[in-house]
Amino acid sequence: MEIVADRMVAGGDALGRDADGRVVLIAGGLPVERVKVEITESKRSFARARVVEVLEASPDRVDPPCQYVADGCGGCDWQHIAVDSQPRFRREIVVDALKRIAKVPDAEAIVAAPVLLPAVGYRNTLRVLIRKGRPAFRRAQSHDPVPVGSCLVAHPLLDSLVRDAHFDGVTEAEMRCGTNTGERLVLAHPTTRYLSLPEDVVTIGSDQLERGGVAAITEEASGRRWRISARSFFQTRTDGAEKLAELVLAAVPDSATSVVDLYTGVGFFAGLVAQRGRRVQAVEGNQGAVKDARHNLKGLDVVVVRSDVARWEPQPADVVIADPARAGLGDKVVNRISRTEAQRVILVSCDAAALARDVSLFAAAGYQPVSVTPVDLFPHTSHIETVTVLDSTV
Repeated sequence: MEIVADRMVAGGDALGRDADGRVVLIAGGLPVERVKVEITESKRSFARARVVEVLEASPDRVDPPCQYVADGCGGCDWQHIAVDSQPRFRREIVVDALKRIAKVPDAEAIVAAPVLLPAVGYRNTLRVLIRKGRPAFRRAQSHDPVPVGSCLVAHPLLDSLVRDAHFDGVTEAEMRCGTNTGERLVLAHPTTRYLSLPEDVVTIGSDQLERGGVAAITEEASGRRWRISARSFFQTRTDGAEKLAELVLAAVPDSATSVVDLYTGVGFFAGLVAQRGRRVQAVEGNQGAVKDARHNLKGLDVVVVRSDVARWEPQPADVVIADPARAGLGDKVVNRISRTEAQRVILVSCDAAALARDVSLFAAAGYQPVSVTPVDLFPHTSHIETVTVLDSTV
């Protein structure tokens, strides 16, 4: 089938229509180019396809800069798009999602130009499969391994492990580093029993974690030092975390005295807000992250609450900050946020469709978006990070 796509949509595919007018989501496609596709999933209302031949290329199409894309590596799904064009597409996806899903009439006006960050060597966290002692990434839309000898987007501290380290006796590993401290950690599955890595690398096995073992690195970001344990959440690039923090802090009104930070992780936003004289309640469900947050926030006016956010008991607040997982907040959490009677919500999202669904829920709860700022956290991928400011209309 030959098809011409109209636009990029949430999820990173190009959207076109077949001869019958049915929507076709094209992996590896770009707007305005004519491509031959293979249907990979067919339903009455839409189909999914992949590009098998580019007949008339978009000016935004390039040869992937990483050699392992040709081998099938699925880690970076936008390497066929010129890096300078990717931010424009991300902004268009956010605008499109807000218009279609959240019915925001002025979406074009409130979505800012993306904040740009370096496109290579940025990731401070990598999850890899291990085959015959060497790292591999998953094949696109598959769990099959693709062996690699380097990673374009990995920070050099981790890329050196991808290039040179051997992981005997391990089937999977998560690598982390402090890009400003030089510290490195490997969480291995199932065990570190046969693991042999450079002496500076802190190692722990999933079997040790299950028995209560602890391993952590530290990172310096936004003027503070942060302990990050093996399974605690921290943004996958430190310079990106700092940019997000700048946007979040700028959105907290001077008049605000009480702030709730939901999904606080290791306490990053909570600590920076508290440093500026606010009283903060930080809510987190992960036990290891709660311990990190209490360590990192010692001496600040912060109460760290261990709770599933969907079960958290709201308290009055001037501002709520929320940084949920990719699926977004959902109606239960939006309802709890509205019960705080906060005048402002600052929502950090990592998926455009989830953002739009949450904005729609907030509209029903009496909040309207006043600004949306994409941050180019994940170059060469379709992932989109945004900071959205919503104000109460009640």
